[in-house]
Amino acid sequence: MTDDPTAPLFGALPPGHRSGFVSIVGRPNVGKSTLLNAILGRKIAIVTPKPQTTRRRLLGIKTRSLAQILFVDTPGIHQARDLLNERMVEQAVGSLPDADAVLFVVDATARLNSGDRAIAALVPAPPRPVIVALNKIDACPKQTLLPLMAELDTLLPGRAIVPVSALTGENVDTLLETIEPCLPEGPRYYPADELTDEPERAIAAEIVREKVMLETREEVPYSVAVTIDTFEEKPAQKLVVIKATVHVARESQKPILVGHRGACIKRIGQTARVDIEALLGTRVFLELFVRVQADWTKRVARLREFGL
Repeated sequence: MTDDPTAPLFGALPPGHRSGFVSIVGRPNVGKSTLLNAILGRKIAIVTPKPQTTRRRLLGIKTRSLAQILFVDTPGIHQARDLLNERMVEQAVGSLPDADAVLFVVDATARLNSGDRAIAALVPAPPRPVIVALNKIDACPKQTLLPLMAELDTLLPGRAIVPVSALTGENVDTLLETIEPCLPEGPRYYPADELTDEPERAIAAEIVREKVMLETREEVPYSVAVTIDTFEEKPAQKLVVIKATVHVARESQKPILVGHRGACIKRIGQTARVDIEALLGTRVFLELFVRVQADWTKRVARLREFGL
């Protein structure tokens, strides 16, 4: 152990090593979380086809030979219509001032709209680096990219634009090579094998919420929060016992979530358990409960309780 305060925190680093925070922003459903998972090579952010899946900031740590890039995944920026959505947008916009660089994700399968233009107006002015990731290129004809890239260049002159596919991984390495030199020189803040600073129990709660969103319909997914009641490791049995509560906002939503003879909540538990076992690398016993928290999405105290 050295007493030198200038020594690198996690071992010797090459000259010119870079590190910094990169805020990932964009409209809902443009693939921000899918892109983060592709960058990290492992799923830490939940993903569904439904907009506004991401509710709060999530740190993803990408360690490369010459840099450690700290990605901050954020909720989609949109026109908020209630307190929950206002809090989500505040988290996304609030990530911008402190970021060393911004990764603005745009959907290549759609035309630029007022939402994209509003976000472009929010990103920092030069010299703060802003990189545009034109995502979902696997789902659109290549000839449509050039006009869209020209439009983006007009909207954000001089900013790097990288076409990528978060789904297939195409050009993800190019994106990282574009981001890396934009960061200031600095040390590693986390061990090289860490992917996030998020506690395992918090990721487990998000996995359960992801499965709820995939299994339920209409307004139910947006009125659900998940809390972990107990997270008990039993090394001798190579088992983790998790008890979690799924909170809904109205009595009418509870029977939908539970399903006929408990079929829906059982499916949610089974699919969540598989992902949590992959996360933890051990067997998991997962027990889910459903509780009505009347109008929790409109109550500041409840939002704080649920980490929002």
